[in-house]
Amino acid sequence: MLKKKLKIINISGLHLRPTGLLCNEAIKYRCEISLYSRNSQINAKSVLSVLGACIKCGDEIELVCNGPDEAEAMDAITALIENGLGE
Repeated sequence: MLKKKLKIINISGLHLRPTGLLCNEAIKYRCEISLYSRNSQINAKSVLSVLGACIKCGDEIELVCNGPDEAEAMDAITALIENGLGE
């Protein structure tokens, strides 16, 4: 299991477009991928779950990857978030 704390830097937070990018990347991997925000566990492969978390710019999240391709998933999703999710 890999864990990493990340800060959301894109101005609009995780609205539909960046959430779609995040979830589309997450579903490429076999491992379980979760986000933790405000003491809630969020399935990173579910657009509705991520949108429902209302994650805003400046919020700190914890990314957790657990499974056979966890290192690859962690690297890819970390890069996506650190680069502003396309915004």
